[in-house]
Amino acid sequence: MYGEPQLIMFRKVINNSKKMQPDSWVWLPDPSGGYTVRGAYSLLISQVPPVAVDDLDLVWHKQVPLKVSVFAWRLLRDRLSTRTNLIARRVLSSDMSLCVAGCGHPESARHLFLLCDTFGSLWHLVRDWIGCFGVDTNNISAHFLQFTHLIGGGAARRSFMQLIWLLCAWVVWNERNNRMFNHVVTPIPCLLDKVKLLSLGWLKAKKATFVFGTQQWWSSPLVCLGIG
Repeated sequence: MYGEPQLIMFRKVINNSKKMQPDSWVWLPDPSGGYTVRGAYSLLISQVPPVAVDDLDLVWHKQVPLKVSVFAWRLLRDRLSTRTNLIARRVLSSDMSLCVAGCGHPESARHLFLLCDTFGSLWHLVRDWIGCFGVDTNNISAHFLQFTHLIGGGAARRSFMQLIWLLCAWVVWNERNNRMFNHVVTPIPCLLDKVKLLSLGWLKAKKATFVFGTQQWWSSPLVCLGIG
């Protein structure tokens, strides 16, 4: 909890000298200047975990449609209409919690996007396509940050992986809705094809000089981007 460190920020100084001087309290972050509202504010801000800011910053990407970024913002704040959320809001009854994939587990956001044996397997296929390795966490925000840095720290690399993560989450959510409302099931390898096709379309829409076709993109996306 952020408030706990402030319990030790003041220390009582006991005067043991022979002169009669009162004891006093000292503000430890700035013993000479003393306590100020500005100093306390700076201390509080410095203790905010960077993940709480970074994951939300990453949902906004100039090559990603705005509706996808808004969807990702809702996902990271667990505000999607998953079955567990709908049950908590009393929209669905408690016996309707199971994941649409038929895996037998309640459909929370974390389960649907990361832990489900069906939908979660898309991440492995995507990493194989890109040519990178990684281990999935069971926390959506941490997964987003980890995936974004999976192929290195260059800005172009991070931007590409950021786009792919947002796209994968979007594809999973749309497949979930198709299965639930339209009773249409798309095999997971075909969802990978959607990721490849949509990512190529998004990049071409924002970059007129991007001339690579589907065959090149399907086989070597990093080479096409000049970051392989």
